[in-house]
Amino acid sequence: MTARASSPLWITGAGSGIGRAVAVAVAPGSRVAVSGRRGDALEETAALVRDAGGEALVLPLDVADREAVAEAAQRIRDKWGPALRLVIAAGVNTPDRSWQRLSMAEFESIVATNLTGVASVIDAALPDMRDAGDGVVVVVSSYAGWRTSASPGVAYSASKRALGPLVAILNEEEAAHGIRATLVCPGDVNSDFLAQRPVVPDADARERMLTPDDVARTIRFVLESPPHVVIDELVVSPVSQRS
Repeated sequence: MTARASSPLWITGAGSGIGRAVAVAVAPGSRVAVSGRRGDALEETAALVRDAGGEALVLPLDVADREAVAEAAQRIRDKWGPALRLVIAAGVNTPDRSWQRLSMAEFESIVATNLTGVASVIDAALPDMRDAGDGVVVVVSSYAGWRTSASPGVAYSASKRALGPLVAILNEEEAAHGIRATLVCPGDVNSDFLAQRPVVPDADARERMLTPDDVARTIRFVLESPPHVVIDELVVSPVSQRS
């Protein structure tokens, strides 16, 4: 195992969906710290990681809580050393997402998770990455972060679109320190996140969507790319979303 591969991987939003799929995909021989709001779901992910031949550390938190994020980064440091690989997959939306229905409190909550929370996790890990001269950051955005559409709602779309400049500037400023960041924009994914839609897709619609494993394979490709390679952005969508 290389030094880079042996550095801890920290995944947020790891209790289900894409975050869980990434944890399992990279598990063999890896140290994986899993974060999210639901402790029971994180324990299930950790068990899958261990079954697949990896080590797991469960760190329940809300990425909107900066103190909790900083404490989690320190716990990883204390147990395994600094996390030089991040997959930031935590995200929220609401069924009441139009301008007419969305409250400002909900708007702020969505932005706090989808944008500010992403920056908070990166900020907690960046000093260690700079010291090591190495780091990989994968930010899971959305098709809505690549192509503006009204259907995901104003707060979700705005917060996801803002991740593009965040990743681009991270690459521009931190490339000299060996840090590479990638924005991954998945289309429709058959996951628990669909429950947050105003109308939940039926089984037939879900069958035509991406699976979390589809996106996890893409993210694993980024994590395993050599250190001289920067992959700025990847858009992954099901054929049905283009037809």
